[in-house]
Amino acid sequence: MKVTDVAIQLAPAGQDRLRGFCCITIDGCFVVRDIKIINGPNGLFVAMPSRKIMAPCPQCRTKNHLHAKHCNTCGVVLPNMIPQGERVKMHCDVAHPINAECRQMVEREILTAYNNEFQRSQQPGYVSRQLGDGGETLAPSEFAHNTNP
Repeated sequence: MKVTDVAIQLAPAGQDRLRGFCCITIDGCFVVRDIKIINGPNGLFVAMPSRKIMAPCPQCRTKNHLHAKHCNTCGVVLPNMIPQGERVKMHCDVAHPINAECRQMVEREILTAYNNEFQRSQQPGYVSRQLGDGGETLAPSEFAHNTNP
């Protein structure tokens, strides 16, 4: 397996820890989108795409986030799904490497591309690449709408 393309979109100025988003292509035929580049306490790291874990409403069976107080569909008061005093996983990865070797290879490719893009951003006339759902270019106002953490 080889990462054959990495597209980086730097985060807008003013973000706390988020440094950018990226989209990778594996072997020229498989794409993983919405990978985040985060500035953590030990430097930059890559966060794979994830989604919030949901639980069904006891009345209408609609899925709601674990922290929800009321059902988004029927409005019924939801029971507390999070046990007190326990650390509960709130997100699960949508895509992720299976082993450390693969994770290191993917992270190395992404962080190299990020550093290159960051260096280009320091040049006069730099225009950030805008990643959309289909790889198309989005206007800055659309980017702000599509990057809610």
